[in-house]
Amino acid sequence: MAAIGEVLEGGCRCGQVRFQVTAPPMLTVACHCTGCQRMTGGAYALSVMVPVEGFEVTAGEPVVGGAPGQVAHHHCPQCLSWVFTRPPGLSFVNVRTPMLDAPEDFPPFLDIWVSEKLPWVTPTSAYAFDQFPPQEEWPALMQVYAAERTG
Repeated sequence: MAAIGEVLEGGCRCGQVRFQVTAPPMLTVACHCTGCQRMTGGAYALSVMVPVEGFEVTAGEPVVGGAPGQVAHHHCPQCLSWVFTRPPGLSFVNVRTPMLDAPEDFPPFLDIWVSEKLPWVTPTSAYAFDQFPPQEEWPALMQVYAAERTG
């Protein structure tokens, strides 16, 4: 498992876009919404939430794709891998977990949009929500995640 304070690195499939994470992850999520299913071509999208100030693209120039006019989904212009998402007006970046060089260290802590999951998918995290967790629950979820990562 990645040590607290360790710099995490990752990149797209072809290696043109590279990034690093220098802040501790806030949460890990499996999103089962139909939008994520279609963006990934899979049953869900995995992400690691990190503070904006702890995320930096170190190589390449990602392009915005996905659903134009909505959330900024950043992709490699060469291989078109979906690398990360920057939700507008929020202070975090959702790095696609499989884009990390060591994704195995970041299993989902939380499953969201379970109401749209494919019928043969079984969520495995400790916390599952039919849609997004209520706004007031996010701080407590992040505290529990941080405690589990350090404990």
